Amino acid sequence: MAKPKIQYKCQNCEYISPRFLGRCPNCGEWNSLVEEVVQKTTPGKTNVTRVSMDGHKSQPQLISEVKAEDAPRIEVDSSELNRVLGGGVVPGSLVLIGGDPGIGKSTLLLQVSGQLSNKDKKVLYVSGEESADQIKMRADRLGVINESNLYLYPETDMTSIRAAIDNINPDIVIIDSVQTMQESEVESTVGSVSQVRSVTNDLMNIAKTNAITIFVVGHVTKGGAIAGPKTLEHMVDTVLYFEGDKHHSYRLLRAVKNRFGSTNELGIFDMTEDGLEEVLNPSEIFLEERLKDATGSAIVVSMEGTRPILVEIQALLTPSVFGNAQRTATGLDRNRVSLIMAVLEKRAGLMLQNQDAYLKAAGGVKLEEPSIDLAAAIGIASSYRNQGTNPMECYIGEIGLTGEIRRVNRIEQRVKEAQKLGFSRILIPKNNLSGWTPPKGIDVIGVATISEALNIALKK
Repeated sequence: MAKPKIQYKCQNCEYISPRFLGRCPNCGEWNSLVEEVVQKTTPGKTNVTRVSMDGHKSQPQLISEVKAEDAPRIEVDSSELNRVLGGGVVPGSLVLIGGDPGIGKSTLLLQVSGQLSNKDKKVLYVSGEESADQIKMRADRLGVINESNLYLYPETDMTSIRAAIDNINPDIVIIDSVQTMQESEVESTVGSVSQVRSVTNDLMNIAKTNAITIFVVGHVTKGGAIAGPKTLEHMVDTVLYFEGDKHHSYRLLRAVKNRFGSTNELGIFDMTEDGLEEVLNPSEIFLEERLKDATGSAIVVSMEGTRPILVEIQALLTPSVFGNAQRTATGLDRNRVSLIMAVLEKRAGLMLQNQDAYLKAAGGVKLEEPSIDLAAAIGIASSYRNQGTNPMECYIGEIGLTGEIRRVNRIEQRVKEAQKLGFSRILIPKNNLSGWTPPKGIDVIGVATISEALNIALKK
């Protein structure tokens, strides 16, 4: 019998090496090469062809002959999850949920399983990490009780899972997690690139062929990306990231890919002893602990998908005791903070090169859109001058390198959200003033430059 050929494949970029290396020479990742057995191709082996629900193989057809029907979405009891999914669960979709260990992925999916089973949907919960007793104990703690529609199946072999799906014929399947599942035909270790790709491809065929919605849990790497090949995210219909700090009770469910809705939608949950509870008005929670007359504090109305959220940006500037000033940011892009400080120094006359700057988005939220620039700049100037901002005022605008305040999108929604929460004044880009009527009860001021904005916000 011939000795099997061994190769080593990188779990990050799929680079193949004939021998083991501590560091991948292609992507530079450490300890990412995993041993795999090279499979011999079988003569006459045919590829898998997708078959429709009526048993016919898919055929090429004109686009005018395709009948496009809007599939009815299945709404769960959580409006936050419905928002992130784009209006509810789409039958036949493949949804990938990633997050750090212990963040609450299994808790979320178990609660969703109970909600869907109560809507007369047959749910199969497949776990490769826990026994049925462990899942039952968590279900009892979360109040998930359904004796007729919720099935538990602790299994990792895809052949057995396919047989169970054919036998039960469920509407929803939960796979927890994809890295623990294995295909018997693939001769590589569990969780390897080949196994993850093969399992995901199998699940995709099951979902599309039988119109079964499949939720897949994915582990993440130290860098926060979903473990496995990047093609895993391309194969699925929706990619959700479950984020949060273990030391805080709030959890953020963010959509980074969605074929059935908008991306960058955000759902906010509160982790309690009874499970995850949705937060209907996150702006009030993010602002409830704000101190009055505090220096370095500025409120921004940020758009997370289609939802406007008011978040406090805090800045603290102190004289540097070292040669190079530090720039530290939590929840904000550090490079963007350095850019804003350079504009303030050049266009507004603030001497910041000998100041250590620490910026933070309160509440553990990550802000990435450019409309937060103005609030960050006013917070920095407020801390530098040791002068408090108006607690009933918020700021929206993108800052250009020449010091101009550039227009932002969805200004009407942002202003209405600030007015609804009781703010009396808001600074927005001057070019955003035309084409709409500001709501009553809030003073809308248009600013064209960063110097003009600072003169209004920090007026003595």
